[in-house]
Amino acid sequence: MNEVHDAREALGARLRELRRRAGLTNRRLAQLCGWHESKVSKIEFARIRPSDDDIRAYCRHCDAEDQLPDLLATSNTIEVAYLEWRKILGTGLGRRQQKSLKLEAGAAHIRDFQPQIVPGLLQTAEYAAAKLRRGIEFHRVTDDVENAVSKRMERQRILYQRDHLFHFLIAEQALYTTVGDDAVMIGQLDRLSSLIGMPRVTIGIVPFTAEALVVSTNFAMFDNRLVMVEGTAAELTITQPREIDVYGRAFDILARQSETGEGARALIKAAVRRRTVPSGSS
Repeated sequence: MNEVHDAREALGARLRELRRRAGLTNRRLAQLCGWHESKVSKIEFARIRPSDDDIRAYCRHCDAEDQLPDLLATSNTIEVAYLEWRKILGTGLGRRQQKSLKLEAGAAHIRDFQPQIVPGLLQTAEYAAAKLRRGIEFHRVTDDVENAVSKRMERQRILYQRDHLFHFLIAEQALYTTVGDDAVMIGQLDRLSSLIGMPRVTIGIVPFTAEALVVSTNFAMFDNRLVMVEGTAAELTITQPREIDVYGRAFDILARQSETGEGARALIKAAVRRRTVPSGSS
C-alpha cells in the first residue's frame, strides 16, 4: 500500500535527520549500535523496518531521547494506521461497532467532532439504522444492520458511566443533512436536544456562519493517546503525540466557536422547524 510505504520513508527520513544533526556518519552510528554498516542505510531509506530497539539506539546515540515516544508511536502504527474500509467492514458492521465499544470503554475523556452527521453515541436507533444501511450499500459489505444497530445502542450505555467525560462538537450542517427521512431526523433532533445538559456530556453546535478557522473531516479523540479519523475509503488511527496535539488544538478552536446549552437548543429547534413547517408557510 502506497500510504504505508510513504509512512516508512517518512520515518526513515526523520531518523536520518537525527543522525545528521548529531554529526554521525552511517559508519559511526553503526559502530555505536553494534550493527553492520548497511543497516543504517536500509533503515533510513525504508528498505527494512526498524525495531523498537533500533529506534531506541538512534535516540540514545543521537542525543534525541525526547523524540523517542513520538518515533515509537509512529513506527508501531505504520502497519495498522491506514486500513481500507472493505477490510474493516468485511466481517460485518457489528464487529466494527464492537471495536468502537472497546475504544470508548478504555478512555476517560472522549472528544468527537462531526461535520456532517450526528455522532454515533448520540444517535437514535432509527437514525443509526438508516446511516448504517447506506454504509453497507456504499461499501458493498455484509448486511448485518440489525446487529450493528444493536451494538451501537449498546455503546451508548457509556454515556451514563460516571468515570467518563464526553465533549461532542457537531457542525450545524449535520442538523440538516438528511439521514433516513423527515420523521427519522425529527426524532434524532429531539433526542439531541434532550441530551443537552446531561451530566458529564457537553454538546456544542458549530454554526453555519462560524469563520473557517479549522477545516477538518470528522475525528474522535480518546484521551490524549489516540485519534480515529474516518475517511471515505479508509480509517486512520493516529497515535503520534505531535499529531494528536494538532487535533487537540483543532478541537479547542472549534469548541470556542460552538454554541452550547440554550444556544445549541435554539439551533436544533430551527432545524426541526425547517422539517415541520410546510413549504411556503410564513
